[in-house]
Amino acid sequence: MRTKKSIRHDEQGEREIEKAVARFSQRLMSDSKWVKLIGKLIEHIDKVCKVKFKKVQSDQIGELYLEADTAFGFDYWEDGFEEHNSLGGVLAFKEIEYLLFPKVIDKDEPVEQDIKYIEELIKSIGDFCLDIDEQRLKLIGYRA
Repeated sequence: MRTKKSIRHDEQGEREIEKAVARFSQRLMSDSKWVKLIGKLIEHIDKVCKVKFKKVQSDQIGELYLEADTAFGFDYWEDGFEEHNSLGGVLAFKEIEYLLFPKVIDKDEPVEQDIKYIEELIKSIGDFCLDIDEQRLKLIGYRA
């Protein structure tokens, strides 16, 4: 039997997140939507090659490390990830400003992912705020 695990920052980290989130007028993603989204991306990991993210409290862009064996209750929980990202440490869903799915995943080799397929995959889950162009798909977690 698996136990529920919750992602927690220290008190200062929580305050920084809350302060950063307060700049936005609308939160577009709930934790349950994040869990559904991550689960669907993992189911189709053969088509989802690269996922980048921006945290609300910085300008850094990180990368999520999702693989076919990434499992709910082991690698991610009801409210976020522990590790599994290029910035390291805890990554709560509430601190993800947006996800980016770049078309070109390796500039040195002509390796691309099908962002139209990823768009349809995301839409199959429900309503999400998406911004798409020829080079990337952006899933927006907060609106200014």
